[in-house]
Amino acid sequence: MGHIKEKYKRIALFIDALVLLTWETSTFGLIWINFYNDRMQFAFFQKGNWLLFGLYLVILYVFSKIYKGLKIGSHKTGDIIVSQVLATFCTNVVTYFQICLIARKMLSPLPLLCGMLFQIVVIVIWAYVSGYIIRNLYPAKNLVVIYGLLEPAKNLVSKLSSRRDKYNIVEMINVDMGLDYITERIQEFDGVAICDTPNEIRNDILKFCFKHSIRTYLVPKISDIIVRGGDVMELFDTPLVLSKNYGLGIEQRVIKRAFDIVLSSIGIIIASPFMLFTAIAIKLCDRGPVLYKQERLTIDGKVFKLLKFRSMVVNAESDGVARLASSNDSRVTPVGKIIRKIRFDELPQLFNIFIGDMSVVGPRPERPEISKQYEEQMPEFSFRLKVKAGLTGNAQVVGKYNTTPYDKLKLDLMYIERYSIAKDILLILKTVKIIFMSSESTEGIKEGYITPITKGNESITEKEKEETK
Repeated sequence: MGHIKEKYKRIALFIDALVLLTWETSTFGLIWINFYNDRMQFAFFQKGNWLLFGLYLVILYVFSKIYKGLKIGSHKTGDIIVSQVLATFCTNVVTYFQICLIARKMLSPLPLLCGMLFQIVVIVIWAYVSGYIIRNLYPAKNLVVIYGLLEPAKNLVSKLSSRRDKYNIVEMINVDMGLDYITERIQEFDGVAICDTPNEIRNDILKFCFKHSIRTYLVPKISDIIVRGGDVMELFDTPLVLSKNYGLGIEQRVIKRAFDIVLSSIGIIIASPFMLFTAIAIKLCDRGPVLYKQERLTIDGKVFKLLKFRSMVVNAESDGVARLASSNDSRVTPVGKIIRKIRFDELPQLFNIFIGDMSVVGPRPERPEISKQYEEQMPEFSFRLKVKAGLTGNAQVVGKYNTTPYDKLKLDLMYIERYSIAKDILLILKTVKIIFMSSESTEGIKEGYITPITKGNESITEKEKEETK
């Protein structure tokens, strides 16, 4: 019955999204007919108007999908509102330039801006009302967690429990209980979450869940990510999956480099006034240097000097110990707190991208000494160096500043294994959304950590090492 109910849910969500998109498109339609159509050199008639409205609906839908603004029931209400407002803003910007091209002159954007204010009101009302209805029609799913190691499982439960509107963790079962007991118990729940279990029993559980149409949430291992990025070969009557494992191809690197040069050039031009203002503010704050240079690693382990606006006091690491910023770090200056919040401290990296040290999208560059510590606990950490380091990336868009290094590694490998220029564009658009989201994405690590690998001057425990395997 569960999967049948889910089919009806998809229909309900489709209708719900269609209502919002139609409402927003109708708002644009009224603005077009009453303010813009008469100002065209040749006014549109009925079919022309409908074509323009249809185009607006398509563009709005595309941006809504990119920013996940229609994910009622999946994302938090606040996130839905921010996402859909961004989608609407991008749609109206594209539409405004489209209207100007049709008119062959620049027209006032004021009608569209006024219309967008009404659209925002509609979005807020829709998000709260639809969210309330969906949550009542489809309450949280009762899940059982199947685990091997306790600590990673507790971390997963903590994350799932943060969305009590979606998930209700009813039971946790260790794999030591045996396959027969596990398969008997999981039939009592709406879904199963599998976390850090041995491969053999995990495969048996997955097959059982597939056979009985039981919803399954799986925490992937690095080997899963590598296989997932492979190509299916049908040369023989035995299926093969090919994992080339050499990063990006030559043609992909050429296209990506051209993409980086164009975007970094445009970015430098647009950001120049903001960089100038930021530099002046830093200088006036404590008279120290404006830029901060730090050795980081990029493709094939090459070391380069990463540029950032200085957000900490001068000589913040005078004791020679590498530290990541922590929550409420006293080393961060007043100006630093602001530019970190709005990500302006990262703007000088546009020059790193232009000269070829970095890419716009890729794994964030790590410091050599911290990377070495990571590799002692996670030998796979060096896999990130198959591509250039990036200003933004999958781990930055999906994760947070304090997401565990192992989870960030998996997110980066997912990007590398399934790379495309379309993926780069999507991540860039989603990065704009992250800037407007909650402060969680810029949180520091917990107080008392020197790096994510060491706590104080003591190494992490053997149990914690095991969690990364």
